Amino acid sequence: MSPRNQSYSSIEESSNVLDESHHHHAQKSSMKKMQLKSDSSISSDLDDALPWKWPFFVAIAGAGLILIGKNVLHSILDKSSSLKPIGPYRLVEAQEGHNFFSYYDFFDGPDSIGSAGYNMYVSKEKAMDLDIAKVITEEDPLSGDPVDFVHMSSAPTEKGPRDSIRLEGKRRFDHGLFILDVRHQPDGCGVWPAFWLTDEAAWPRNGEVDILEGVNGQTVAKTALHTSDKCDMYAHVSPRSMTGDWEWVTGIPNQFTGEPDFKTAKPADNCWVMAQHQWGNEGCTAVHDRNGTLGAPVNDNGGGVYALEWDPENKAIKSWVFSPIQDMPENLIGTIETAGLEDVSKQVTPNPHSWGTPYAMFAIGEDTGCSASHFKNMRIVFNLAFCGNVSGNRFTRECPVLAEKFNVTNKKGLNDPVWTCNAYIESDPEALNEAYWKIRGVYVYERELRKPKNDIKVEK
Repeated sequence: MSPRNQSYSSIEESSNVLDESHHHHAQKSSMKKMQLKSDSSISSDLDDALPWKWPFFVAIAGAGLILIGKNVLHSILDKSSSLKPIGPYRLVEAQEGHNFFSYYDFFDGPDSIGSAGYNMYVSKEKAMDLDIAKVITEEDPLSGDPVDFVHMSSAPTEKGPRDSIRLEGKRRFDHGLFILDVRHQPDGCGVWPAFWLTDEAAWPRNGEVDILEGVNGQTVAKTALHTSDKCDMYAHVSPRSMTGDWEWVTGIPNQFTGEPDFKTAKPADNCWVMAQHQWGNEGCTAVHDRNGTLGAPVNDNGGGVYALEWDPENKAIKSWVFSPIQDMPENLIGTIETAGLEDVSKQVTPNPHSWGTPYAMFAIGEDTGCSASHFKNMRIVFNLAFCGNVSGNRFTRECPVLAEKFNVTNKKGLNDPVWTCNAYIESDPEALNEAYWKIRGVYVYERELRKPKNDIKVEK
């Protein structure tokens, strides 16, 4: 997805570094002048010290004590800052049932320019009034027990763009384990759902991670990272570290002729949103090795679990998909089933090391091609968009039958895929009844903070 804030350029990125350097130089110069002036003043006072000037020396002594106190505090902070998230995982949020929406803010307004979806996001109050955000108690087909499921969908409007939902998490993260138990995900032509992490105000500098995203009925899961420059997976990710593969890029227009180049193909393994020989804002994208891991097939299987581990201390971001849910490893089943228990001692600790090889693996941190600083201060986002710059632009190619039926042409008499997609959405087809989320829960864990030792490895 594209964040709501997208004012970014590589030139701006460089200029910020120059500005900071200039400010730092000016600050050092100013401090040096102040120090020389202070030394001169004190020397003069000592030469002709008089009784009435003793309060001055008392003040100096007091200032010294304050500085000592500050140094002690600084030392304490230094010790606490040496703690690293390397311990076992501990539950941070169990987003379930009627408490689910309390973890999010409802964004109220149009889609971002970058996504340009044919929809309008609405407030919590309006969403509840339209009955497109609700919690329903239903029997869980897996356990047979009554469970509170979160439902999110959309509604048609007279103006055309659908009223829809975008949730933005209240908590910010610099690492973590994110687990989504979803029993139905929005699916169909012109439909563009996503479950992702981002920091819109500092995009792409603070990164973006797309955990679940699909358009126009896609059925293969992908995980994508979008970053600023110098975040490259090339030669840093072993093929054996993941079961999936990089998405392959071809058809990029020649920079001189403008003609699509289908003779050249390369893996999308550079996460920079402006990387050469990749589509704009493509990022690095890992694709699942198995069909049926996204969209309708997952819904037909009764849902799936999407897990992403963002572990900078262990130098990796990893993704798994489990569908049918019954195929989940025992540890993950126990993790989800006990996350809502008030007795912490009875909660199962997630152990991703026991979940098998992830389908997606990204190397981040020291000794990789992407520093961990590319990802920080991100929050969870759920949204349901329609058409727009991705689903819309691909509508004619991926939904040809509907494109022929709702064909809208431009001034040259050629098919316009985005307008055609919009026309389809405006017709409020019955197929859009499948464009809804049904969520059992979202579970977020973070590693315990511990002081690292050279002979202690990160706990798996």
